[in-house]
Amino acid sequence: QVQLVESGGGSVQSGGSLRLSCAASGSSVSWEFINWFRQAPGKKREGVAGISQAGTTWYDDSVKGRFTISQDRAKNTVFLQMNSLKPEDTAMYYCAATTQTFVRWGLVSDFAYWGQGTQVTVSA
Repeated sequence: QVQLVESGGGSVQSGGSLRLSCAASGSSVSWEFINWFRQAPGKKREGVAGISQAGTTWYDDSVKGRFTISQDRAKNTVFLQMNSLKPEDTAMYYCAATTQTFVRWGLVSDFAYWGQGTQVTVSA
């Protein structure tokens, strides 16, 4: 089991920044990949950015150059730094993890463990 707790969401104006955190814990297993997803009202959940334990990263084209994913191994926490935010970034953001050694970035069904989500609202 992997437990995930997100934090750091909020409301900002267009062009602003937010930093999301995903704190992972688990008694017997460790995650191999963590992916951030987001879901806006009426839309399907989509992958935003991901990171492996080895440090490999992935970004959806919609956030490349604006978002940065990173990890603090000592704290077992993954961060999503979001800059130059746009109104279309407004969504509930979730982090998700898998203990599998292979993943298809951004595919919801590949991730077994999910946090409760944190809301990001960007106003024009």
